[in-house]
Amino acid sequence: MSTTTCENYGIVNGSSCACPVGFGGSTCSQPACGGNIFQGTSRSLVPQSNLNLTAAGCSCQDGWTGTGCNVCQTSNACQSGFSAVSQGSSGSSVAGLPDSTGQNNTLACNTAPRVYASGQMSCQVNNPTLQAIYPLLSTLNIQRTLDPSLSPLPNVTSFGSNGTMYAQLFYNGEEQFYCAADSCTQDQGDSGTSSWNCNNLRCTCRPNTTFCGAVPATNLTATIDGLKDTVSISCDAPSSDGTASCSFKQATINSVFGSAGLTLNGCTFGECVRQSVIDTASGNSTSSDSTNGSSSLSGGVIAGLAVVGTLVLLALLFLLLGWYLQRRARRSGPKSSDTRGGRAVEWTDISYFVPGTGHRSWVSRKVSGEDQADPKVVLDNVSGRVQPGQMMAILGPSGAGKTTLIEILAGKNKSGQVTGNVSFPSISSSHASGLRIGFVPQQDVLPPTLTVHESLLFAASLRLPESLPKAQKLALVDNVIAKLGLTHIKDVRIGSGEKRGISGGEMRRVSIGLELVARPDVLILDEPTSGLDSVSAAKVANVLRSLAEGDGNGEGKVAVIASIHQPSSHLFQTFDQILLLSHGRSLYCGPGGLAPAQYFSSHGIPYHEGYNVADYLLDIASDPPVGLFSVAGARFAGPNNENTSGNDSPNPSTANGKEGYVNVNGSTTDPEKGTSVQALDGYSRVANVDKPNGSGQFGGNENVASVGRGRMKGSGKYATTFLTQLEVLSGREWKILKRDYTLFVTHVAVASVLGVFCGGLYFKTDITIAGFQSRVGCLFFLGALIAFSSLSALYHVVEIRPLFLRERSASYYSPTAWLLSRFLFDVLPLRVVPTIIVSTITYWMAGLAADAGHFFKFLFILFLYTLAMTLYNFLLGCLFTNGGIAILLSALSALYQMTFAGFFVHLNDIPPVLRWLQWLCPLKYTLEALAVNEVGSGLMIQDTLQGVPVNVSASLIMNLLFGFGSNNYYRDVLVLFAFIAGFGLGVIGVVWWRVRERR
Repeated sequence: MSTTTCENYGIVNGSSCACPVGFGGSTCSQPACGGNIFQGTSRSLVPQSNLNLTAAGCSCQDGWTGTGCNVCQTSNACQSGFSAVSQGSSGSSVAGLPDSTGQNNTLACNTAPRVYASGQMSCQVNNPTLQAIYPLLSTLNIQRTLDPSLSPLPNVTSFGSNGTMYAQLFYNGEEQFYCAADSCTQDQGDSGTSSWNCNNLRCTCRPNTTFCGAVPATNLTATIDGLKDTVSISCDAPSSDGTASCSFKQATINSVFGSAGLTLNGCTFGECVRQSVIDTASGNSTSSDSTNGSSSLSGGVIAGLAVVGTLVLLALLFLLLGWYLQRRARRSGPKSSDTRGGRAVEWTDISYFVPGTGHRSWVSRKVSGEDQADPKVVLDNVSGRVQPGQMMAILGPSGAGKTTLIEILAGKNKSGQVTGNVSFPSISSSHASGLRIGFVPQQDVLPPTLTVHESLLFAASLRLPESLPKAQKLALVDNVIAKLGLTHIKDVRIGSGEKRGISGGEMRRVSIGLELVARPDVLILDEPTSGLDSVSAAKVANVLRSLAEGDGNGEGKVAVIASIHQPSSHLFQTFDQILLLSHGRSLYCGPGGLAPAQYFSSHGIPYHEGYNVADYLLDIASDPPVGLFSVAGARFAGPNNENTSGNDSPNPSTANGKEGYVNVNGSTTDPEKGTSVQALDGYSRVANVDKPNGSGQFGGNENVASVGRGRMKGSGKYATTFLTQLEVLSGREWKILKRDYTLFVTHVAVASVLGVFCGGLYFKTDITIAGFQSRVGCLFFLGALIAFSSLSALYHVVEIRPLFLRERSASYYSPTAWLLSRFLFDVLPLRVVPTIIVSTITYWMAGLAADAGHFFKFLFILFLYTLAMTLYNFLLGCLFTNGGIAILLSALSALYQMTFAGFFVHLNDIPPVLRWLQWLCPLKYTLEALAVNEVGSGLMIQDTLQGVPVNVSASLIMNLLFGFGSNNYYRDVLVLFAFIAGFGLGVIGVVWWRVRERR
């Protein structure tokens, strides 16, 4: 049984085919030769042996035109054709329209692009690129059927169901391929334009025709057969000669010929239709007409607007919540400063171990037999006590453990293992509101561009309670400045090594003032006089003495502990208590003055009258007799040891009538008493564990703080709310940006110069293939410039890191508030603004897509890439303490991005083993999005290759040269957002859990 196959998408009708208008024969392969569309199957056809209209010598009757003579030109032609086939018919009614209705049933020829029932159109295809390959005449016939029931002779003058389209392309009179689509809708413009939009396009190439295999080098079979999905035929209003220009748009065709599609010229339209149909349709407006003037938003745009709206809403909710918490904190807290001080400091059996580092190789350790796993003992069972109002100096040669002990007492995070007990008993119930420990490190880490007053006010604004009025904070700052003797330089900038400001002694006093404004109960200092002359050291000592003694009425006394490297005789006499360390062990802990000399003289080490006692003690600690350690150990051992401080206060182990003991190795907790039960050398001690209470304070009713593995129990809260922290930090960043404007001015100046340079280099690039390569090169240059210029963000993070560590360890603010302030005053003015400047200058000078929409999409991509690279460099700066390593990795990553961005090497030519690296390259997505945005403006390449004119879409050249996808813009945007989110979360995580003070 033979199967009938119909060409031109004819419909099988038994052993024959029902053919589209203008075709006939058993397989619908024979075009009509002359005649008119009313003749149907009786119309003459070209012979099957030579299916060529030109060779057959076909010509059209009067009133008919177009390839195949299917397009009417006059109403008389329609009426004559209809009359010729309807003579002898019994009725005058036309199918679809009842007779005697009073309507005008005269046939008319509609020569406008609009279709009322079923219309024909015939156009010339005059594309320079196609003509270079196929120089003879190419025409395209299209039949559009809106409602076949309204056609004069359904299935004769029309074909197909409602909303269908059939098209055929002829080259030199021979049909090359044919297409069909359905689900078509018609959109009418206000000025006679028309657009026909269809779905389910399908095309078939006729074998062995010129386009489809007759010339193997230009065989388009695969391309034509692959045309699918949607198609649009848009036509302008006819000109005075009755012809119009149209465009045939489809995704594949657009990628070759540009977003305007395949241009059709000299289009003629003809539709034989009853005048009553035209009158009826003209009186009604279709839904497509009513919506033609408005454009709907795409899904990507709607999703983007939803994301932006959500982010804005979350930001507003965040600000509202911050404002509420800020107001509540300011209303509920104390309105005046309370009395501080009145806390003693006790420590018992403090030991500190550092695991063996094993710097030598594994082989050398095995040969020597040395066990590098044995820990290094830095402190060994050190005990002591300081009362409020007293000053203790911790003396010892270098490496004795002074700084380590100081940091343990201050509760700093230590990298090794700490055992022992530190307590802060209150001498009065009026001082039991919570503990504040002030710690002044050895190095002065201060913001160089702020004045003395601004630095102290910054500390007071963040470390004093939120509810304290600003006037009281200002008064407290002024009082501290007067006490420190800094009134004459209060408005002088602190300065740095490059820009001279205040002196070293004044910097030291400012560092002390940063702790004094927080009104500490205990002040601990690490070598506060190192590097100072005797006069400056004496001033620092007087400040500490004034702080220790309080207001003179017995109130506000503070225990002061300081490590001193090599004090003068006068400075040594300032201290009430002395703790002498040697090789991590305590040789003496007791009264100052001549008492240490008398003690060691009694143990056989003579003291020469008039000799500096401090130098005498350091000489002993540098090379102590072995027996002195055993004497000191017996003096300080046991729970009932002698009170070496010379006071009648209880022993550290029995403070406040309670025994306080701590563990060396481990601990367990008694849930009923809230205590930590620990073991030491065969006996146990119990220590009441203090509860943290915010802002670096310990709970008010308990007096003993247990020292565990490396750090004292700290606070998880801050004195101020997040919004206040952000306000104060932003104020400081704004002052720094205004005063140290060189960085901002340099960024802007460099951006302007580079913008002019880059714009001049690519000035008004043309639309040839070489010009398109230059356009992409311009976009690549901008991306590479952003990648390398963001290195300054890394340097700034490394530079400001010590200040952040000091302020974070003192609980000034949360890391999140610091990061947000850095974003506002580093990313925006120093990264985004220069990017906008260089991009804007380059964009318009290079002659890129000259419309606002594509320009702002261009800026948006570069903005996202700037954020991504800035956050990436933030991440490196926070992750590595060595700035050199971070800068090296950032530079290498920039080179990696340039390699896999798709500019130097085609993405599809990368070896498969390395091809996956392109997906980790932000510059690849940036360059692709910028290029897609540029070609998306309808950019056409007009060039000549070996004498052959080329007029194709830039998107085709983009895909051939670089491997970029023409529909990847929004995908690239989402990927850049993912990079920003990933780097941002990485920065937050690293800052929270890694960038913290470790000593």
